[in-house]
Amino acid sequence: MMKTADGRMIAEIFEGWAPRSLALEKDNVGLMVGTLNKPVHRVLTTLDVSNEVVDEAVEKDIDLIIAHHPLIFKPMASIETSGGKGSIIEKCMKHDIAVYAAHTNLDIADGGVNDMLADALGLEKTEVLVPMTEVPLKKLTAFVPEGHVESVRSALGDAGAGHIGDYSHCTFSTDGTGTFIPGDNTDPYLGTRGQMEFAPETRMETIVPETILPDVIKVLESAHPYEEPAYDVYPLDIQGEVMGLGRIGYLSESHSYEGFIEHVKSAFGVRHVRTAGPEPSEVRTVAVLGGDGNKFWSHALKRGADVYITGDLYFHTAQDAALEGLNTIDPGHHIEQIIKEGVRRKMESLIDISVYDITFYASTISTEPFTFR
Repeated sequence: MMKTADGRMIAEIFEGWAPRSLALEKDNVGLMVGTLNKPVHRVLTTLDVSNEVVDEAVEKDIDLIIAHHPLIFKPMASIETSGGKGSIIEKCMKHDIAVYAAHTNLDIADGGVNDMLADALGLEKTEVLVPMTEVPLKKLTAFVPEGHVESVRSALGDAGAGHIGDYSHCTFSTDGTGTFIPGDNTDPYLGTRGQMEFAPETRMETIVPETILPDVIKVLESAHPYEEPAYDVYPLDIQGEVMGLGRIGYLSESHSYEGFIEHVKSAFGVRHVRTAGPEPSEVRTVAVLGGDGNKFWSHALKRGADVYITGDLYFHTAQDAALEGLNTIDPGHHIEQIIKEGVRRKMESLIDISVYDITFYASTISTEPFTFR
């Protein structure tokens, strides 16, 4: 029998990847329309929620739309259903389609929009371009009875604990003796009710990013044989993962500027780009930032980028960057459509579709508002 997923479960899993807490101030993310308190069998991923996208969702009998751009961004004084966004909201409600948005949190998330763009360009050794936040690290210490140490260690590592640089499943263990008296209402794995038990145990320590700590503790409780596992959580004063907007990285080999322009077009599926500023003799170091990156060109300049790729470049931004010697390439905001397939694949990797009766679809509708002639 296939299991049925519900909207709350899907949102919880998604937010384990792209937590809402990463979203920039005043960004509207999360549930936009409808309810997550329902079974979900079909999910559509999209860049925008347009009338055409909702029509596609109706045709595919979609229960939940996951979008990058929020359908509702600014407060609405009224919902007029004769046109505009009101008609989209009405159509979603009529067909019981929930709409969920992940905007700047998906931009910032590891493996999110900016990593997808960097991967499409073939960038290597990528780093965050614009640091926004640092994920605090915690030390998780668990006390595990003999015979279960390796299974618990493996479960914690598989859940994301113990990652240090390019190493995973990092732990430190010391042996000792745990003591406890099982109460009258217990069903102890070891010992007898009302009697002191002396159990050979291993103190296992590992490092955990704060963002996934609740999930790691759930895994610990599931993998541990005791009814009430003993564990401690300590704050750490060492630097955690730096997260932020944009990525900067390196091409495996240098490109001529004209050759790189063609590479950008091919990577993002666009026929035209806008460029400004002095053309570099060769391109090796590339900065990319999805969406509107006008505020952040100076970060690319300071990091030594040969080119800065972003969308919606303003006239004066392009002029200012050019005056400082930075070349800018604008392939358009719509290149963020890369998330349609990217989010679909990611969610399929996070939810076992062989166990759950759920199908993810990437929207086939282009929401590019411009026509290039």
